[in-house]
Amino acid sequence: MSGVRHMLATLVEGAGDYFTKCGGFQGNPPSNTILAERLTPATLGKLVALYEHRVFTQGAIWNINSFDQWRVELGKALGQRIIPELESPDEPQLNHDSSRNTPIRRYRKLKEAF
Repeated sequence: MSGVRHMLATLVEGAGDYFTKCGGFQGNPPSNTILAERLTPATLGKLVALYEHRVFTQGAIWNINSFDQWRVELGKALGQRIIPELESPDEPQLNHDSSRNTPIRRYRKLKEAF
């Protein structure tokens, strides 16, 4: 239980040393970004199937645990940094690498159209 408390406290305070030991955000990782004009049950089902297939296949090829909890927590921490940039009414200053900045800009542009 103390590990869970430590993890939650670290998430509240920021990534800190806890995540640095686990790999941190080194920038420019390979990523996939898929944007759809409408979220329908069919679109959501296809996205979930694509994601599950991609994660499982990469783990099998690289012989790694695809569902490593440390990386999941890193993704959550990054998401908490990106959400305000997606929702801001003003153009935010983006300090990520191009694999994150480009989809954020694209999303904001699509959001303006609606």
